[in-house]
Amino acid sequence: MSDTRRPRRPAKPHRRPQKDPVRILAFEALRAVDERDAYANLVLPPLLRKAREKGDFDGRDAALATELVYGTLRRQGTYDAVVEACIDRPLREVDPPVLDVLSLGAHQLLGTRIPSHAAVSATVELARVVLGDGRAKFVNAVLRKVAQNDLDGWLEKVAPPYDDDPEDHLAVVHSHPRWVVSALWDSLGGPRAGIEDLLEADNERPEVTLVARPGRATTEELLREEAAVPGRWSPYAVRLTEGGEPGAVDAVREGRAGVQDEGSQLVALALANAPLDGPDGKWLDGCAGPGGKAALLAALAAERGAVLLASEKQPHRAGLVAKALAGNPGPYQVIAADGTRPAWRPGSFDRVLVDVPCTGLGALRRRPEARWRRRPEDLDSFAPLQRGLLRTALEAVRVGGVVGYATCSPHLAETRAVVGDVLKQFPETELIDARPLLPGVGALGDGPDVQLWPHLHGTDAMYLALIRRTG
Repeated sequence: MSDTRRPRRPAKPHRRPQKDPVRILAFEALRAVDERDAYANLVLPPLLRKAREKGDFDGRDAALATELVYGTLRRQGTYDAVVEACIDRPLREVDPPVLDVLSLGAHQLLGTRIPSHAAVSATVELARVVLGDGRAKFVNAVLRKVAQNDLDGWLEKVAPPYDDDPEDHLAVVHSHPRWVVSALWDSLGGPRAGIEDLLEADNERPEVTLVARPGRATTEELLREEAAVPGRWSPYAVRLTEGGEPGAVDAVREGRAGVQDEGSQLVALALANAPLDGPDGKWLDGCAGPGGKAALLAALAAERGAVLLASEKQPHRAGLVAKALAGNPGPYQVIAADGTRPAWRPGSFDRVLVDVPCTGLGALRRRPEARWRRRPEDLDSFAPLQRGLLRTALEAVRVGGVVGYATCSPHLAETRAVVGDVLKQFPETELIDARPLLPGVGALGDGPDVQLWPHLHGTDAMYLALIRRTG
């Protein structure tokens, strides 16, 4: 009797997942941000350097990896809302590594020009490599749902109407936590257009800005670099308009120039140029780490025959300050000391800068993960330190001298509230109008303090109040 059963088809050979170095590196960077509370701007450069050394990457690969990491982090809130609409469970029940892969895929689909089929297939291959075949099937199913709409289509579905809940609408559309939207709106004031412009600016990739340290480098030298253009406001600033690599600039490698946001440069320049009564020979940077403002101040002090003392509480950060100041043309000193327990006598200095620790809400362009990491209660933990540092700064300056209180946050609780509270304890002080000390810079408000904004000035949202001791 003949066997009429159909012959079995040979089993398909198991296909090994294709390793994509760019997306694997982006995934590794996102996991480091999530697992170790690392910052992308610190994690990504060594990963890229290692990949280039292995021969896995060229310039285009590095640019794509950078866009995938920063784009995913900036739009995390929006992508979370989209992904949650495409799954049958709360987002918190999705394993964090799976969610990172889904967010990478969502960014490629909704935030880049990568074709949909390529974005899905490449992300599913990544999932097979880093998660395994089982979870790769889940990733595939979710991303196929994500691909059914573009970003605008998804925002219509997942963002509440503006008229029903303005802050929640802006939070989803512009990918900021609701409390951050509320705080920025309070600080900025004004109509909806202003806050939307600010939130959009937070989601744009900032240009790299260099500073030519006086007496050591010139802007003319830096402008010879490819795609370099003058800064908008600071006479020492040069912008690399095509995302140039600062480490490839000779002056930066040699420490004669540095990477420094133009807002940070303006704060140092305003303090250095504030009018004084009396001598001008002793300057203090009371919160000097990691050294950008201190290096600029030390160079400006050297031009006038003044001396800068740079103080930083954390020894490793004090080491970064010393590195930034090495080679300064004039005398200076770097110490590791607590600014709230000063290592100097009261009234010792003519100019004092305290750029205090803060939530960093003014630098969300550069550290997009900070918006998801910070909580409203962080304001309470920073408040005593900020007030303490400003008090000791006012005690450190002589009568007739000037203190600059600066912070990279526009939150009113970290800016005007701190200055107002502390000055009640120091009646023999006066606020100096800082606006004339930022020549050419517009939209600075009513004064006398100054708040810079990414969407208005192209800088981080630096705050500065200048205070003179009068008695």
